[in-house]
Amino acid sequence: MTAPAAAAASPRLAVVGAGAVGGFVAAHAQAAGLDTTLCTRTPRAGFEVHRAGRVLRVPVRCATRPEDQLPFDWLLLAIKAQDTAGAAPWLRHLVGPGTVVAVLQNGVGQDRRVAPLVAAGTCVLPVVLNFSTEQVAPGRIVHHAGGQLVVPDGVPGRRLAALFRGSGLRVTPEADFTSAAWRKLLANLAANPLTALLQQRNRIFADPDVRRLCAGILDEGLSVARAEGANLGADDVSATLAMYERAARADGGTTMLYDRLAGRPLEHEFITGEVVEAGLRNGIPTPLNRALLTMLRAVDRSQPARGRQVSDTPSVRAGRP
Repeated sequence: MTAPAAAAASPRLAVVGAGAVGGFVAAHAQAAGLDTTLCTRTPRAGFEVHRAGRVLRVPVRCATRPEDQLPFDWLLLAIKAQDTAGAAPWLRHLVGPGTVVAVLQNGVGQDRRVAPLVAAGTCVLPVVLNFSTEQVAPGRIVHHAGGQLVVPDGVPGRRLAALFRGSGLRVTPEADFTSAAWRKLLANLAANPLTALLQQRNRIFADPDVRRLCAGILDEGLSVARAEGANLGADDVSATLAMYERAARADGGTTMLYDRLAGRPLEHEFITGEVVEAGLRNGIPTPLNRALLTMLRAVDRSQPARGRQVSDTPSVRAGRP
């Protein structure tokens, strides 16, 4: 008799970033039995994910020195877009010829941001985040809503979907990923800058004048998104405005508001800045977004870069992101 074939080794995952996104993803991966290592400057014993009165408590294995690590099968980059360059040591040591780098960040063109930091030919997978989480203390995450990652349809995306099947996180391959990415950017486009600049939570969207301003900001974004190849329409603006109205009935906030209150750098260049730059490329005026970008840059220059981490768009979400 021949000996039975050895079982295939479990894929090894590295999650870089211990904020609201990284902690949330690492906790669900670990809870599902995936071989997960959290890469962070400060060790964590584990995470608590709180949602609707229930608590998921998960211990995690941490790595704090990239030079001590061998390449992983998957590297999930879960840091803010503006911090991407700071992940270079992790990418240098943890990424090998067969590693897939999944970039879990807001904005569009996530793969373009990471490609210069890895070897030519490395598979870099952009990921749209359709969930709302907030890290209220180190290792304690409040999950407000959602639970979906959207990836381009293809072999790497389908592999990631299979990997996370049964984890509590739904990974959805999407043939029209361009539209999915711009739809998510549209969800962030008015809410994040306005809450950050006004230093107010989502209650401001109950104000009719604020809603009208949001509509103008989103209309500019829609024109730019369509010029960039996204299959979006007026119904996407209406859906986003309806989401803002729902968010106004609760006491949540946005990632950019929390970052400003905590004194951290803002991600305006990867949300508002994307729309302004794409507008220039396509000859589309974006006066409202340009005004927001000017103010956000001024605010960001004064940030002392400290505090807790949170993630995503309005923390009360329903329907589309």
